Amino acid sequence: MTSADKRSNVREGGHSNGGGTVKGFVRKVHSPHPSLNDSLEGEIQAFLIDEDQLHTYDDLTKVNPVTPTTVLKCLQARYRVKVFYTHAGCTLVALNPFQPIPDLYTLDVMKEYHCAPQPQEFKPHIFIVAEEAYRNVQNQLEPVNQSLVVSGESGAGKTWTSRCLMKYYATVAAVSSVGNSQGTVERIERRVLDSNPIMEAFGNACTLRNNNSSRFGKYIQLQLDRCQLLVGASVQTYLLEKTRVACQPANERNFHIFYQMLKGATDEQRKEWKMPCGKHFVWLPNSEKTVEEDSFQETVEAMVHLGIKAERQRQLFRILSGILQLGNLNFSSMDESQPCDLDEQSKDFLQRAADLLCVPAEELLMSLRVRTLKAGKQSVLKPCCRAECSMRRDCLAKVIYAQLFEWLVTFINNSICADKSTWCNFIGVLDVYGFECFQINNLEQLCINYANEKLQQHFVAHYLKAQQEEYVSEGLEWSFVKYQDNQSCLDLLEGSPVSVFSLLNEESRLNRASDAKTMKVRLEKELSNNANISWDKFSKQPHFTVAHYAGQVAYQIQGMVEKNKDPVPPELIKLLQKSENSLLHHIFTDKETEIPTSKGLSKVTVVSKFKNSLESLMRILHTTTPHYTRCIKPNPDCKPLTFKKEEVIMQLEACGIVETIHISAAGFPIRIPFKGFMQRYGLIAKYSHVKSGIHSIDAGADYILQRGVENLLSVVSQHEAFDPLCKDNSGKHNSWVHCGRTKVFLTQLMLDFLEYQRKKVLCQCAFSIQCCWLRYQRRRRCARLLSATRIQAVVRSWLVRRQLQRWNRAAAVIQNTWRMWRALLKALAETELDDAKDLLEADVPQLNAIIRERGSVQLSFIQEPVSKMVSVMASLNLPSRRGEYKLEPNQYSQELASIRAQPKGSVKLHYRRSPLLYADRKPDMKSDMSGFNAILLEKTL
Repeated sequence: MTSADKRSNVREGGHSNGGGTVKGFVRKVHSPHPSLNDSLEGEIQAFLIDEDQLHTYDDLTKVNPVTPTTVLKCLQARYRVKVFYTHAGCTLVALNPFQPIPDLYTLDVMKEYHCAPQPQEFKPHIFIVAEEAYRNVQNQLEPVNQSLVVSGESGAGKTWTSRCLMKYYATVAAVSSVGNSQGTVERIERRVLDSNPIMEAFGNACTLRNNNSSRFGKYIQLQLDRCQLLVGASVQTYLLEKTRVACQPANERNFHIFYQMLKGATDEQRKEWKMPCGKHFVWLPNSEKTVEEDSFQETVEAMVHLGIKAERQRQLFRILSGILQLGNLNFSSMDESQPCDLDEQSKDFLQRAADLLCVPAEELLMSLRVRTLKAGKQSVLKPCCRAECSMRRDCLAKVIYAQLFEWLVTFINNSICADKSTWCNFIGVLDVYGFECFQINNLEQLCINYANEKLQQHFVAHYLKAQQEEYVSEGLEWSFVKYQDNQSCLDLLEGSPVSVFSLLNEESRLNRASDAKTMKVRLEKELSNNANISWDKFSKQPHFTVAHYAGQVAYQIQGMVEKNKDPVPPELIKLLQKSENSLLHHIFTDKETEIPTSKGLSKVTVVSKFKNSLESLMRILHTTTPHYTRCIKPNPDCKPLTFKKEEVIMQLEACGIVETIHISAAGFPIRIPFKGFMQRYGLIAKYSHVKSGIHSIDAGADYILQRGVENLLSVVSQHEAFDPLCKDNSGKHNSWVHCGRTKVFLTQLMLDFLEYQRKKVLCQCAFSIQCCWLRYQRRRRCARLLSATRIQAVVRSWLVRRQLQRWNRAAAVIQNTWRMWRALLKALAETELDDAKDLLEADVPQLNAIIRERGSVQLSFIQEPVSKMVSVMASLNLPSRRGEYKLEPNQYSQELASIRAQPKGSVKLHYRRSPLLYADRKPDMKSDMSGFNAILLEKTL
C-alpha cells in the first residue's frame, strides 16, 4: 500500500473531488491545459480571493480548481507561515527553508507521529510518509518491502530528508526492544546513523547550488526482523563523482573530508600528514569558506563507533594527505622525446606524496612520466608529454580516492549489515543527486540527469500512467488526465539500437584517440530524428542539447569519451600494490582492477557500469511499494525563507505535481484484489458461505468473488455508522468505492471506515473469545478445586485411620507392658513385706544429727546400696544412663519413709504409701528424673 493509500481524501463541504467520471457517480473534470477559459479564470480568482485561508490547505487535492497558479499560491502561503510540508495526493511536497528548524524534528515529534492511531490526521510531515511505510511492513501488506524515493533538484533538501528518515526509523524501530536485545539494538541504531556523516564527508561537496551536495547516489536498506525491529542495514552506492578530486568547477569545493582535515587536525596530525598551517593546496579551492559539514571531530567519532581502529584511521588520513600532495605536482617539458621534468617546487611535494603513500619516490615519478607500451612480447618505454603526465597524476588521485571510498562502503556494510537469517523485510531510502544544469556540463551531469529521468519515468509509470490505464481496464468511466511522459528522452539516452550511450560506448571501445567534432557528427547523423536532442550550429565548442523533463541541458562533448573510458595505467596499479601502507596495499591487491587489453573492446565503460547499477536499482523499486517525496528548492540562491515563483513553478511542472494532484483527487488511491479484499474484510458481512469459500475459490471464480464483494459492500453501506459519512452527499457512497472487474477501488475515507468496522468485529470476536476462555478457566478452576477437596478428604481419612491403627497398637503394647510391670512389682512387694520383720530385730545404728534432720544418708556410708538400687531400677524397667538422671529427696512431701539397705543382703523398702504411685512409668531420657519420689539410703549396721 503506497503513501497515497494512506492519504486522507476527505473533501470539505462544497469542494469538488477533482476530475474524471466513475461508474455510479459523476465528477467534474478540470483540464490542466494552460490556456484557461473565462469560466476557469473566474473560479481561480474566486479561490484566491481569500488569501488568509490558503495556508490551511494541507492537501492540495482539496484545492478547487487545481491549476499551477492555485497550487503555487497555496505553497507560497504555507511557506510564508513557515509550513514546509504539504500533501499532493500520492506524494509529499517538501519546501527547503534553508535554515534550521529545531522543533520540527525532535524526538517528541517522532513519538507523536509514531504513536498516533491515524497519523494522516496530523499536519503534513516527512514522518507521516515514514510511518506509513513502517505500518505497511507491520501489517504485511503486499508488497511488504517499502522504498522511500526522495527526489528533487540539487539543493532542494534531499540529503537532509534522507537523514531525517533514517533517524526516525532508528528511533521508532527500537521502541519495543526490551531485555538483553536493548544493547544490540542501540549499537545497530548508532552504527546506522554514524554511517551518514562518513558517507557525506567522503561523498558530498559544496557546489554552486548546494553546500552539501551529494556527489554520489545511495540506496540504504534498513533491515527489519519479524518484530519490525531494526537489526541492520546495507548501503548501495552509484557513480561517485571522482573527477572532483582532481578537477573542481569554478567557485566550488572538493569533497568535505579534505577541508575537515585541513581545519580540524591537531598540530601533531598536521606534522604527520605534512600539512603545515598556511600551506596552499591546488586541489582545495575556496578553503576559506566554512560550511556546517566541516566537522572533522564528528567524522572521527563516527569512524570509532563503526569500528575503524586508530591505526586504520591513521593510514586512511595519510593516503588522503598524499592525494593532496599530488595536486601540487607541476610538470615542464622542453623536449617531447624526453620525460617531463618536475618544477623545483614540486620535488618537495613529490617526496611528501611518496612518503605518505609509502611508495618509492623514484618509482612514483617514473610511473607518472613514462608509460609502457607492449609490442608483442617486448615492452617499450615511451616518455609522456606534459598533458599526459598531468592526466596520469589526476588518474592516480582519482583511482586511489575511488577505491578508498569503495573500501569505506564495504567496511560500513560489514559493520551494520545483519545476517540474512535475522531479517525478513526492509525499508529502502533512496537519495540520489538531483537534476543538474551548469554552465559546463559533461559526462557526470549526463549520468546524473539520466538517473533522474529514470526515477521520473518510474513515478510516471507507477502513478500517472498505470493508474489511469487500470481504471479503464477495470470498467471505470474515466477521462484521461494528460501528463508529461519522458519515455522519448530515455529512448534518446539509452534506447536500442542507437542512442547517446551506445554511441559513447562504441567510440570508447575503439582503440583510437577521440575527437569531439567527429563525435558530434555521429550524433547528428544517428539521432537527428529524435526531437529531444538539438545542436547549436553557431557554438564554438562541440556540444549537444537534451530536452529533459526538468528543462534543457547543453552537454560539452570535449573530454566525454575519455571520461567514459576511465583508463587506469597499469604502471600506477602495480606501484600502489607495492605500497607499504597496509590499507593502500589491501584495497589494490584484493580488488581485481581491470587492465584494458590491446584492442580495448572488452573494457567496461563508466556509462555501462552506471546503467547496469541503475537498472538493478529500478528492479528493486518495482518489487517494493514506493513512497515519493518531492523536494522543492524555493530560490536558486539558498536564501532562508525566500520564495521565487518562477523557480518553484518550473519544478512543479517538471515533476508533474499538478497532474498527480488531478489523478489523486479524481481517482481511487487504494486498489485491492477481490480475493484479498474478502480475506481481510469478509468477516464484516458475517456470511458463512462467503467466508467458507474464500480460500477455495480459484482464478476462474471471479464472478462469485465479485458477488461476495458486492454483498459485503451492501452490508457496509446499510450500517448505521455509515450514515454520518454520507451526510454531505446523501445516497452517493459510490463516490468512495467502486467494484471493478477484478479489484475493489477505494478512497481513504472508505478504507478508514472498513478498517473501523473490521476492528470492531475483531474486538467483538476477541471479547467472545475472552469470555469463553474465562468461562473455561473458571470451570476448570472449580473442577480442580472440587477434585483437590476430594483428594484432601481421602488423604485425611487415610491418615486418621492409619494414626488410629498406630494408637491402637501402641495402647495394646502399653497395656501389656503395664500388666506385666504391675505383676512384677506386686511380686517384689510381697517378697519385701515378708522380710520386714527382720528389720525390727536388727540393731539400728545411731544416725548423725544432720542426717536425721534431713531424713537422708550419704552414699559414702553405704557399702552396697548402689547394686541394690540398680537391681530395683532394673526390675522397674527404668533406663539408667550416667549423668541422665537426677535424684531429688522429696520424702516429706510424698510421705516415703525410708529405703534401708543392709551391708549384705537385699534392699528393704519401708513406706507409708506405695512408691509405685509416684514413679514415672516411662521417664524422658532428657528430663530430670525423680525416680522414687523420696529415696533415703541408710547404712544398716
